[in-house]
Amino acid sequence: MEVFHGSPLKAPAVEIVDLSSEHSVEDGKREVERDDASSPDADNKEDDDHLSLYEDMLNAKKLCTAFGIKLPPFLAGQPDHTYYPLLGLGITRELSKRIKLSQYNTIDDAVDLLKKSRNIIVLTGAGISTSLGIPDFRSKDTGLYSQLEHLGLSDPQEVFDISIFREDPSIFYSVAKDILPSTRKFSPTHAFIKLLQDKDKLLTNFTQNIDNLESHAGILPEKLIQCHGSFATATCVECGYCVKCEEIYTDLKAGRVARCDRCIRNLRLKPFGIKRKRSTNGLSTSKKKRQSYEDSTDDEDYDVAVAGVMKPDITFFGEDLPETFYNRLTKHDKDLVDLVLVIGTSLKVAPVSEVSGFLPPETPQIYISREASAFPSISASSKY
Repeated sequence: MEVFHGSPLKAPAVEIVDLSSEHSVEDGKREVERDDASSPDADNKEDDDHLSLYEDMLNAKKLCTAFGIKLPPFLAGQPDHTYYPLLGLGITRELSKRIKLSQYNTIDDAVDLLKKSRNIIVLTGAGISTSLGIPDFRSKDTGLYSQLEHLGLSDPQEVFDISIFREDPSIFYSVAKDILPSTRKFSPTHAFIKLLQDKDKLLTNFTQNIDNLESHAGILPEKLIQCHGSFATATCVECGYCVKCEEIYTDLKAGRVARCDRCIRNLRLKPFGIKRKRSTNGLSTSKKKRQSYEDSTDDEDYDVAVAGVMKPDITFFGEDLPETFYNRLTKHDKDLVDLVLVIGTSLKVAPVSEVSGFLPPETPQIYISREASAFPSISASSKY
């Protein structure tokens, strides 16, 4: 696995735990203390033994926990240095806490900011689409993750874990229909963002949503960064063939793994008499694999079974965000932005959750959501 040495903004997609609820810094400290209590008595050991003991206790993996980073499954079993990017992210979050701008306190202040600002960043999440019947991910009882217990996963987020997808794509396909946008309608919030664009106030809309409704609302491609990709297109994991996602909608809606048409055509063009070896498309040979879709013995179905899997072009946990996200934010928007609107997101997924703290501290930020932010820089006490 490649080790990341740059800005935490370029770390793979991971979840940030809310430090005020599920898992606090104190929880992390207690975990280290428990390890300390269970460590062998080192009173009679040499100084280098003491040093080794404390290095084992205070490794990067455990320090990530102390900073409220939920460790992603794809890092399980990896050496300690692979946790350095996440540790850097946690430290950066603590150092980048914003101080509330005391001159902004009321709704009228927010209105004045909207009127005078000319380069507004709008950072959006699933909350702006729920009114259309598209579930968010983390709401209690109604969010997508709360409805996935029947899959028997240790963590419902594994549905969007790239290593799990490579092992068994049928898990993702079994729930894809629940998050697949069934309409081209858009919400009033989408219309508001379009209005900012029409008034030449929109600098960039960074969206974490994968429903592609921003495009349907008329947000221009040059104003839109789909941080986590979208259902607009799908790509074969075997040959890289890309299609519009509408071409695999039938499979998505049926919960059936979509296969690559180009791979199938190429397989059927192979001369007779050449034995076609069954391909796993990089899938694990683990005893746990659940791959009934490869069990067909019919010759035509056999072609389908070895064809590449089509993966919607959404960013899974463990995958890097598109370069356009980093380039737009660091090389363009940072020096231009004069107002930030954060709407409909709990900011629990890094690196998008780091955007707020990365921008200049003197830039006003307005946070609009049903729940308090998990990100310390725009907590309830420092909204502007």
